[in-house]
Amino acid sequence: MKDENKDFVTVAGIDCGTNSIRLKVSKVFADGSVEDIVPRMLQVIRLGQDVDKTHRFASDALARAYAAAKDFAQVLKEHPVDGLRFVATSATRDAENRKDFEDGIESILGVRPEVIAGTEEAALSFLGATGSVPRKGLEAPYLVVDLGGGSTEMVMGGDGKSTPATSVQSAFSMNIGSVRMTERHLRSDPPTQDEIAEASEDIDRHIDEAFEHVPAGSTCTIIGVSGTVTTMTALVLGLKAYDHRAVDGVRVSYKDIFEVDDRFLNMTRAERATYKTIHPGRIDVVGGGALVWNRILTRVSQAAQRDHGAPIDSFVSSDHGLLDGIVLDYGSRLLKNNL
Repeated sequence: MKDENKDFVTVAGIDCGTNSIRLKVSKVFADGSVEDIVPRMLQVIRLGQDVDKTHRFASDALARAYAAAKDFAQVLKEHPVDGLRFVATSATRDAENRKDFEDGIESILGVRPEVIAGTEEAALSFLGATGSVPRKGLEAPYLVVDLGGGSTEMVMGGDGKSTPATSVQSAFSMNIGSVRMTERHLRSDPPTQDEIAEASEDIDRHIDEAFEHVPAGSTCTIIGVSGTVTTMTALVLGLKAYDHRAVDGVRVSYKDIFEVDDRFLNMTRAERATYKTIHPGRIDVVGGGALVWNRILTRVSQAAQRDHGAPIDSFVSSDHGLLDGIVLDYGSRLLKNNL
């Protein structure tokens, strides 16, 4: 455990989602600041392959997850930590054979995956995003949207007046995401207009439900996190290769994102593959994610127009989200427990 004379702990966080798995190792200080040791490692493992249809993890998906875990175990040998938290989200929540996954990961890393509820996932994403994005000039309330492979979280923060802007006021997790929408609806290459229309209707039904729990109309600033959001932002910026520093904190207009989202949604996978900005593991599903993002942006803007007469016409892209929230929350709790 940590040296009692230190005002920090060194922790590792792992975020295992439907499409990708990430590792981060950081020092978390008593004042809430974070110093990265291993900033972020990402592997696309498609753990949620066919889970929407079968409700089970495929054997090859589990093999990919275990291989990534072994890579992460080697990194952790080189960077000893005071604690490791492994968080699993949408696909694992849905898989009937998740115990096989949990047992396999525990045998490799020595910790058991925590399968967190969508509400906790939303709160941690909000913590990661609002704790990392420079908030100067951003009008509260904030709506943080974490668009994953299997689920998408909407999290509303306070107004910055009666309640802190970084305090979660409401949250909802929707079972829609880039992998789930692609497997469920966008099966053609490129997707047909009928498939896109069916997917849009499905997405809108989930947004309708989310709006019953989250007062999205009060939003003044949308902060988008996840690989889909930052990848599409990189394409808007015309980056030749993905650069997390270039996309973090950038404000993107609806006009620009809608043009890029629609263009890549209607591309063939072979055409998308020519863009080095897109991770190879996202090529087949990034169109589905772009469609989810389009519908959320459109619907939130419409709700804001009805609520306070000012439609939203841009969002802020963040390269920080759930993984950052896991590390900051876990490190802060370890420090509190050892004081």
